[in-house]
Amino acid sequence: MSNSSLPPLRSPLDLERLIEFEFVRATENAALRSLHWLGRGEKELADAAACSAIYGVFDILDVCGTVVIGEGIKDNAPGIFVGEHLGTWKPGAPRFDIALDPIDGTTNIAKGTPNSISCIAAAQVPEGAERAMKNIPSFYCQKLAYGPAVKKALKSEGDRPLLDLPLKDVIEFVARALDKHVRDVVVVTMDRPRHADLIREVRATGAALRMITDGDITAAVAPSLQESGVDLYAGMGGSPEAVLTAAALKCLGGDMDVRMWFHTEEHRAEVAQQASLEEMTRTYRCDDLVPGESALFCATGISDSPLLPGVRTIGHRVETHSILMRARSGTVRRIHASHDLDKKIVPVRQA
Repeated sequence: MSNSSLPPLRSPLDLERLIEFEFVRATENAALRSLHWLGRGEKELADAAACSAIYGVFDILDVCGTVVIGEGIKDNAPGIFVGEHLGTWKPGAPRFDIALDPIDGTTNIAKGTPNSISCIAAAQVPEGAERAMKNIPSFYCQKLAYGPAVKKALKSEGDRPLLDLPLKDVIEFVARALDKHVRDVVVVTMDRPRHADLIREVRATGAALRMITDGDITAAVAPSLQESGVDLYAGMGGSPEAVLTAAALKCLGGDMDVRMWFHTEEHRAEVAQQASLEEMTRTYRCDDLVPGESALFCATGISDSPLLPGVRTIGHRVETHSILMRARSGTVRRIHASHDLDKKIVPVRQA
């Protein structure tokens, strides 16, 4: 085969491909640093340890990163805040919008229960563009997350917002798209008082219901992973987590309906000062939250979840399980790493 007949190489400017493993190194280190706090009842200290490890990786990484989705506002966490700069910001370094949750499931890590991960999503900002990710101003969103088969079926029937339908109709639609009986459809939601009506509706259909205590990123990504056994995620959860999930689903081919949800009228009034009525009531999809072709998502398990096994300590070694995915290539990597505690150095930001 002559060189002239070879397919063209990808652009050398696809810089996210060169640095994607640095992002997963940050979530690995966050998981390692927070492991000490598993089950100790100190979620703020666990979160602070994870944040310090993430800072430590980005402090030596040549990118111009802007935190578009961070933490700290809703629950006064000791986190990495919206607007912060990550990376060295050297001239000519690639620009990235970054969404992160150093620990999704802080309550779980404090109690030593399953379903806590560290995760980061990023999108390369195109030349001349202001943003590559959208920040939703409400604390919470109503969410329906589903996999590629449901997305395809929805598109063939007009791509209507599923959030406009009764949940019974949504579950029946998912069953048809997956060629299942309704009783075999598995729905996941968080165990919250605000979901009492949702839980009754699911049970009334005869579908299987699985409830989690915290950490809805793993649950919302699960329907796009065939091995997860989950078909639909439904519920009201954090808006920052919605954007992180959108990046993951963009890589996996799934999708999600997202709409702002207000837990108090006071918060609705606050959001109304910075968002139009159309923005407050519209349904967003993944391409609305992470527009463009660039998106990467990585996560490392801290305690076991439907997405990833948690951290394991074996003698002087620690094993981590991570997932790394990119929208441009559609590649999904599962990374099982073994860390030698006698040699491992986790860089942290010095106070």
